[in-house]
Amino acid sequence: MKVEKRSIDFIPEAERHGEPRSLFFVWFGANANITTVAAGVLPVSMGLNLFWSALSILLGTLVGALFMASHSAQGPRLGIPQMIQSRAQFGVFGAIVPLLFVMLIYLGFFVSNTLLAAQAIANSSPLNNVGNIVLLGGLCFVVALFGYSLIHRLQKLLSLVSIAVFAVATLIAITLPIEPGQWSMEGFNLARFLASVSIAVTWQLSYAPYVADYSRYLPTSTSTHKVFWYSYVGTVIGGSWMMLLGAVLAKAVAGFSDNVGLHLISVLGGGTLLAVAFVLYGQIAINVFNLYGAFMSTVTVIEPFAALRVTPRVRAMFMLVICAVATALCSLAQDDFIQFFLNFIFFMSYFLIPWTAINLVDYYALRKGIYQIADIFEPSGIYGRVNWIAIFVFLATIALEIPFMNTSLYVGPIASSLQGIDLAWVVGLVFPASCYYVLMIRRATLIASTEKA
Repeated sequence: MKVEKRSIDFIPEAERHGEPRSLFFVWFGANANITTVAAGVLPVSMGLNLFWSALSILLGTLVGALFMASHSAQGPRLGIPQMIQSRAQFGVFGAIVPLLFVMLIYLGFFVSNTLLAAQAIANSSPLNNVGNIVLLGGLCFVVALFGYSLIHRLQKLLSLVSIAVFAVATLIAITLPIEPGQWSMEGFNLARFLASVSIAVTWQLSYAPYVADYSRYLPTSTSTHKVFWYSYVGTVIGGSWMMLLGAVLAKAVAGFSDNVGLHLISVLGGGTLLAVAFVLYGQIAINVFNLYGAFMSTVTVIEPFAALRVTPRVRAMFMLVICAVATALCSLAQDDFIQFFLNFIFFMSYFLIPWTAINLVDYYALRKGIYQIADIFEPSGIYGRVNWIAIFVFLATIALEIPFMNTSLYVGPIASSLQGIDLAWVVGLVFPASCYYVLMIRRATLIASTEKA
């Protein structure tokens, strides 16, 4: 298998291949890992019982996946990575602003996934914790280096194996004893319920910055509806299943949240080689997405400033540096992983939701999917160097979200007055979508009237 030769450039029709059904395996497999299981622990850790945890997970996943799959549907039509397409909204140089936030998200997920995997194999590996972290980083580097085709193959295999393995884990989990009243409708707390919905929505939105990267090689004639639905169904089934499993195990297994990976391995039969290998494979598979996405984002940031030809050697160099930095960051994570993870997911939502609102409004409402691809790579093209409207709306939305935030690090005044209800995600969706649409329509009208004059 050859190293992928394409990076952020357009995929010519002659190099397009594949079927949209492959996206089901990609996005089911992307969720079939212990990090998604750990995300399911979060509603329980906030004090919800299993009924309200399950309802919030299902509702949030169904809603969040709508946005995720809408981004995926852009891939075959445009044939370019998701974040470089943001240049059409923010400008060639302006797109660097959301890219910097997205790169932090990639690194944060890399750290979370690696720490969970290192914990899971701690009792089975001959290496110490640092050695396990370096080993995991090295394996991710190799897979991400080869790129698109290998990632698709690994995800399909992971999906097929995961169905069997997690089916067994689920059957075991539902037979474990839990305290009474966990499936009752009593004890409802609106603030916690909405926070849990937000977690599930954000989990799906976390794929949005790179979801189109894995559909961009499909032929241009590929059905947009099929791309959407295969992506949607794959991520909904995978995401909700793993989160529900995590919620149940958090109630059934004492101390489950302290070491999700190790406890999950115990549920799967203890430290057997097969159980350890499966958990390890799942973590590597999802971390490859973050490393691959970080590489694409780095190239997108650098490319406007320098003529960059991404050869296999250059690709390897970039990925090695990114992987080394991400691996080193693992030592800086907090000891309380669940609290760290919870804050990280809320942090993501405050930046991801405004970006996704701007991107989807631009693609579906303003430009109807019609873009001049060559101009996306040209600062003097029709999308310009900086679209100050998009920059203003993006940054203004983040500022507007602050009073609505509710995390363990900061609680905004409006969230406090609402008994802890965090509505920042509503602000982050409604304000940028409406404001960007109105301002861009107004600008287009002014330009048209000036040209007529």
